[in-house]
Amino acid sequence: MVAAGVIYVVTIVLYSLSVLGYFIDFMQNNRKVNRIAFWLLSIVWVLQTVFFFIRALEYDRPPIITPFEGLFFYAWLLVTVSLVINRFARIDFLVFFMNIVGFAMMAFSLFRPSGDVPAGLHDLLISELLVVHITLVLLAYAAFTVALAFALMYILQHQLLKRKQWGKKLLRMENLPKMEKWSFRMTLIGVPCMLLGLILGFVWASIQLQEMPWLDAKVIGSLAVLVVYSLYMYLWAVRQRRGYNMVVLNIAGFLVVLINYFLSGELTDFHLWYF
Repeated sequence: MVAAGVIYVVTIVLYSLSVLGYFIDFMQNNRKVNRIAFWLLSIVWVLQTVFFFIRALEYDRPPIITPFEGLFFYAWLLVTVSLVINRFARIDFLVFFMNIVGFAMMAFSLFRPSGDVPAGLHDLLISELLVVHITLVLLAYAAFTVALAFALMYILQHQLLKRKQWGKKLLRMENLPKMEKWSFRMTLIGVPCMLLGLILGFVWASIQLQEMPWLDAKVIGSLAVLVVYSLYMYLWAVRQRRGYNMVVLNIAGFLVVLINYFLSGELTDFHLWYF
């Protein structure tokens, strides 16, 4: 539909301006630009939501199945969480870091097929179980992204303190222990969502395909994500590890997420049209 295409383009443009505004605020501590960036981000959320409704009506299904839709839904989740955090916590730099990733997801969606799935696969793909599976996995990715944003803020503040570069940036960030704790909490949300999503994916495959895709690249990548983040949680909760190295491990976990999200998708036939 022409309307959906126009909304998509306008959303990309406004999203880029919002991220640019948050970047200017990050560099210059400009509160006026920060407010403009927030309202632009709010408009982006409205446009994204309208786009989802139009696409759902156009294809008569939840619009999260194809790679294009998955990326768009991922970005929508990040914008939603950003607005909630900005409303209740006012952690501006967290919103900035999160939406760098969110805008990247929107940009990547430009290079993904935007049409519906092939007709032969439509009935096979559309089921409540699959929709819940995809939704849980994308929720996990969103939680891991928030954890990444806190981890990056931790690294930034750690470096500023190490170099004794006092300034307004430090005043607009939480203290190191709190950011590290929030990074862990978001990981604590992401891991169960990822695990449940993976289990439901296996259940769906056993019902619909009568086989278990153990050697699928996306499945192996998802298991690797769970292993890295589970190790992080074990070291935090059981071994009581804290500090810089733990934050770096959390960032490493997100790198595995990115590899699984993009690279493994090129090596799989099973997940060719969905996540």
